[in-house]
Amino acid sequence: MLNVQIVLFDGFDLLDAIAPYEVFIAASTYAEEALRVELVTAEGPRHVTSGIQGLVIEATGKLNPECGGMIIVPGASGKVSGEEPDSIPIILNRAAGTEISVQIRQALEREDVLVATVCGGSLLLAMAGLLEGRHAVTHHMGMGVLGATGAFPIQARIVDDGNLVSAGGVTSGLDVALYLVERTLGPRIAHAVEQLFEFERRGTVWKAEGVVRADDMDATGKEEGIGFAPFAIDEVHASVPLYEGKWEVIISTPIGKLETRFVIHTDNGSIRGTATQDGETVELIHPRVQGDKLVWDLRLSKPMKLQLHFEVIVQGDVMTGTAKAGFLPASKLTGHRLV
Repeated sequence: MLNVQIVLFDGFDLLDAIAPYEVFIAASTYAEEALRVELVTAEGPRHVTSGIQGLVIEATGKLNPECGGMIIVPGASGKVSGEEPDSIPIILNRAAGTEISVQIRQALEREDVLVATVCGGSLLLAMAGLLEGRHAVTHHMGMGVLGATGAFPIQARIVDDGNLVSAGGVTSGLDVALYLVERTLGPRIAHAVEQLFEFERRGTVWKAEGVVRADDMDATGKEEGIGFAPFAIDEVHASVPLYEGKWEVIISTPIGKLETRFVIHTDNGSIRGTATQDGETVELIHPRVQGDKLVWDLRLSKPMKLQLHFEVIVQGDVMTGTAKAGFLPASKLTGHRLV
């Protein structure tokens, strides 16, 4: 019997979880109880408050990454942005900080487990540092965040990356569940469920196989990856020397205040520098002056793997600005130059 565990957490989106649940339950009736479907949490049996008007659903089991089968991770429902507790970025980040991350990491290391995500479920895993180097999709509003965590965002309804299958927007829970039924039980059972639901799966399932599209190839004929294009400084900005020096800054994020040190060097109008945070030092990516601001990108691995975009203004020895990743709330940055 194939186990299907659908993971719930406080603030989860109802349709992300219940649509796959109904598909798998229907499949089990056609396949002579070949599937065992259960709603679970990282903590064990409990009542779980969804993000839809606080509707409560009962989870009957504890997520077990060692039992094999499939694990389905839904997204969250709430305000699209902001730093309030009921905003989607905060709900997902809160869930990523639970045992879910540890359990899914264990599951992805096993050959007998397939992990699937619906909508923002892939962002939850990405925030936990589990999708670096993996192809995935999420809701269109979160694709920037997905790329910022080191994943390869793919604009598709469903992305099959081996033991990781992800689906896009909210209603894609039906599509990915039907695809997984076909992948595990075969097309006859999947077709029977489609007929029962009077619903046909949408979109082509994207896989990293077959002929590569010409637009996705570089000059050497190899498939292009996700990365930054080379940056050239077209003019020397008179304001560049203003940013020279060592800076102690505090970034106020939804997960707490991060103390960071920037070291910025300027030479004939060019800018380079490093950032040190929690014992990790990384290079500033493409630092440049835009108007009255200094902007750059930065890849961090602590407290989570994330690519941030910085925009700062310097007045005297004071630095202020923001750090932002995709649709996550912009975090305020304040600091001063060390004398």
